[in-house]
Amino acid sequence: MTSVTRFALLLLMAISCSLSTRLFAAPDSPGTVVKLTIHDTIQPITADYLQRGLHEAAHRHAQAVLISMSTPGGLLESTRVMVQAIENSPVPVIIFISPSGSRAGSAGFFILESADIAAMAPGTNAGAAHPIVEGRQLDPVLKDKIENDAAAFLRSYTSRRGRNVEAAEDAVRNSKSYSDEEALKLKLIDLVSADDATLLKTLDGREIHRFDGTTQTLHLQGAEIVTTAPSERERLLSKLTNPDIAVLLLVLGGLLIYLEFNVPGTVVPGSIGTLFILLGLFGLNLLPVRHTAIVLLLAAFIMMLLEAKFGSHGVLAIAGIASLVFGLATLVDGPIPELRVHIATALGAGLGFGAISFGLAWIALRARRGKVLTGPQAMIGGIAVVRTPLCPTGQVEIRGELWQASLRGQESLDVGSLVSVRDLDGLTLVVEPANKPV
Repeated sequence: MTSVTRFALLLLMAISCSLSTRLFAAPDSPGTVVKLTIHDTIQPITADYLQRGLHEAAHRHAQAVLISMSTPGGLLESTRVMVQAIENSPVPVIIFISPSGSRAGSAGFFILESADIAAMAPGTNAGAAHPIVEGRQLDPVLKDKIENDAAAFLRSYTSRRGRNVEAAEDAVRNSKSYSDEEALKLKLIDLVSADDATLLKTLDGREIHRFDGTTQTLHLQGAEIVTTAPSERERLLSKLTNPDIAVLLLVLGGLLIYLEFNVPGTVVPGSIGTLFILLGLFGLNLLPVRHTAIVLLLAAFIMMLLEAKFGSHGVLAIAGIASLVFGLATLVDGPIPELRVHIATALGAGLGFGAISFGLAWIALRARRGKVLTGPQAMIGGIAVVRTPLCPTGQVEIRGELWQASLRGQESLDVGSLVSVRDLDGLTLVVEPANKPV
C-alpha cells in the first residue's frame, strides 16, 4: 500500500469520526444560573460569600448569577468590596429584591444599583441610603465629607448602568426610599417580577451592557438554577458578627473563667470560657468597635474587684455595673440597629455579670478571711463532754470523736461534765469547765 493510499484512508477515517461525533452528539445543555441568597446584614462575611459565589459561577461558565437579597443595610467598607466584585464579575449579575416584603435598605441600595440587572418583587422597597457613622450626629463638615463621598461612589457606577443618577443620589442625600413601582418608574431598576422563574423567562434574550462597555445577550431559557448556599463556616461567622451574640459570648466566657479560678482543677469551665471569649473577640474584630467602650469595660472590672477587696458598702459595685452596662451598650459602632448591641442585651448581660462576679468575689474573700473549719484547730471554742474522769487528764468527746484532754482551772471533773476547749497542745485538748451545767 502506497503512502498516498494510506494518507487517503487516514483522511477518510478522520472525516468519518468527525461526522459520527456530530450526528450522535447530545444537544447543547441549556446552561446554569447560580443563585445566591443574601438575607442578612452587609458585613465582611456577606462580602466573602458573594465573592465565593461569583467565582463559582465563573468556574461553571454560568449564564448569570441571580442574587436574592433582603437586607436592612450594613458596613460601607463591605459594600464597596461587594460592588467591586459585581463590577468585575465575568458573569452577568442579576440582583432581585425578593420575596415580597423584603427591602434593600442603606448599603443594600448601593449593591442593587451596581447589578447588571436590578429587579424587585411586588411589595418590596429600596433606598434610605444616607450614611451613618457610629450611630450619632456628626459635625457639619465631616457629615458633608461622608455624604459627598457616598454620593460620588454611587454615581460612579449608576451612570454607567444607565440608571437615574439624580433619583439614586436622592436616596443618599435625603434618605429617600422607593417602592418597587416607584423605582421602576424612576428607572432605578430594570423590571418588577413575581418570582425567580418569571424573572429569568422575562430576561431571556435580553441584551445587556456590561460594566466594561461590552454587550452581551442573556440566554436563560430552560437554564438550571443551582443554589450556592452559605457554607457552615460562613454561617457560623455570620452569627458571630451579631453584636448581641458576641457580647453574650464574652460575658459567659468571663463567668466560666472566673468559676475556674474559684474552683481550680475542674478544667472544663476554663476551657469552655476561653473558647467563648475567643469567639466573641473574633466576632467583634469583624465589627467597628469603640475604644472608649473598652476603657469603660476595663474600669468596670477594676471597680468590682476593688469593691470585693475593700468593701465600699456597694458604691464601687454600683459604679462598676453601671460602667459595664454602658460599655456593652456602646461597644459596637454599627451604622444600623442590627449591627449594634441592643439595650436589653447590655442590661441583662451587664447586670447579670456584675451581680454574679461580685457575689463570687465576695464569697471567695469571706472564705479566705474566715476561720479554718476542718482539723483540730476548728475545735477551739467548742464544747466537749467528759467521758473519763479528768484528774487533770482524761478523755472527752467532741464532734463524735474521743480526744485526750488536759484540765486547767480546776483539779478534777466527773464523767458527763461539760468543758470548753481553750487550746491545743499537740494532740491534747486543753479544756476548762464550761459554764453550762450537765
